[in-house]
Amino acid sequence: MSLFRDNGAGDATAKHGLLGDDRDHGRVAVVDIGSSSVRLVVYDTPARLPVPIFNEKSDCGLVRGLAKTGKLNKKGVARARAALARFIRLAKVMGVDRLELVATAAVRDAADGLQFVAEIEDTFNVAVQIPSGAEEARLSALGLLIGVPKADGLLGDLGGGSLDLIGLDSGQFGASATLPLGHLRLPDAVGGDIRKAGPLVEEQFAQQEWLKDIRGRTLFAVGGSWRVLARIFIEQSRYPIHIIDGFTMGYADLRHLCQVLSGLSKDSLQQMPIPRRRIDSLPFAALAMDKLLNAARPEKIVFSGFGMREGQMIKGLPKEIRSQDPLIAGCETLAERSGRFTVSGAEMRDWMSPLFPEEPARHARLRYVACLLSDIGWTEHPDYRAEHAFLRVLRLPYAGLAHLDRAFLAMAVLVRYNGNPEISYAAPALHLLDEDDRRVANAVGLALRLGHTVSGSAPDLIGRTALKVSDGKLFLCLPAKDRAVFTGDAVERRLKTLATAMGFSGADFGEI
Repeated sequence: MSLFRDNGAGDATAKHGLLGDDRDHGRVAVVDIGSSSVRLVVYDTPARLPVPIFNEKSDCGLVRGLAKTGKLNKKGVARARAALARFIRLAKVMGVDRLELVATAAVRDAADGLQFVAEIEDTFNVAVQIPSGAEEARLSALGLLIGVPKADGLLGDLGGGSLDLIGLDSGQFGASATLPLGHLRLPDAVGGDIRKAGPLVEEQFAQQEWLKDIRGRTLFAVGGSWRVLARIFIEQSRYPIHIIDGFTMGYADLRHLCQVLSGLSKDSLQQMPIPRRRIDSLPFAALAMDKLLNAARPEKIVFSGFGMREGQMIKGLPKEIRSQDPLIAGCETLAERSGRFTVSGAEMRDWMSPLFPEEPARHARLRYVACLLSDIGWTEHPDYRAEHAFLRVLRLPYAGLAHLDRAFLAMAVLVRYNGNPEISYAAPALHLLDEDDRRVANAVGLALRLGHTVSGSAPDLIGRTALKVSDGKLFLCLPAKDRAVFTGDAVERRLKTLATAMGFSGADFGEI
């Protein structure tokens, strides 16, 4: 079914070169007609969570004045039309196979919202979806669940026009609410007086008695204004990983930050690392977060870089793709595209498995991902392979990665390339890891270094050898035939280094 309307003037799909949901998915584009901005994001599917290949937004402010007039902002409507003209044209030129246009709270609530949508549909021959508040909350939750499939607690998505809330029970949707507390709509409602905003927000949350069920669980924070809160904390605390997705804060720390920010003057805010367009609305976003924390009392807050747009993108993908582990799927795709004649990740994982009996599920997953990424630096100059591989893995643009997982993987790949975990560019991030994570990541890295040396990173060789632990000693077992292919000074050195690091009494060669 095409998302372009067929108005009787022929096949709209053929006319625009954009395919509907009944075709194989290639590039998928989502145009988010939001309350504060219009954004186009283009994804290269069918990976479960592909990295956006294009992402652009236009600040339009459709919601400005809505609280008083009940209508969309006139200047915002003109800017939105211009942005949509560009974005729809770009989608065609980029060869997008499926185009989704979604209008959210401002359009949904404005008296002239349907008229605006009708004009857009007629002008550009497209279909625009207007999800209800509950549907929008579910889309945001779908986006979050891409990376956190068993998310448990509360998702809060703060946009310009509304705050969408939805309870999550180990990945299952619970109660939901859409409140008129967007970071642009709230200040309009109180004439810019933040002192009046507090009671209004508290009243809205008091009506949601189900928020009490969140106590002691996790709040997943979505939305650009709330991500700014995380960025400020990261900058001020000199936290070593400057990635918002997966960043975690404690209840007390975030409440303190929000209370400070909601009381700062505009002049003070201008001295902070805050985008200029958010300076006026950030105190209201901070106030909304503070009041939500007080109402729900979560134990911790996890910031997510994924939300409604990703939910809209993934809901149209085949079920078999939606069920994939996003991190593993992404890294498998990366390995396929960037590898040389490399040994496969599964082959390397299985080869080193005797070293890690009874490992917890988290370590098993991360070990496989480290194997997939273990040849990521082969194109770099040898003197810089460790550094480039470390930084690239630390900053992977994939969902499903907590910051501690990022540090674990980055350390494993750093060690694989003979890097020093205490070197200046690596030490701050790696010091986030506890002793057990550091020990395992180091062992994985040394095993990868040995495995790539034994096989020359070529496929179908490492499986002809085997690691074996016997009587407290580590053995590399080799085939009697072609034994010379697998031996050498470098292999012997790296086998002994691995054995020592893992606490074995010695290392030797055996025979298969």
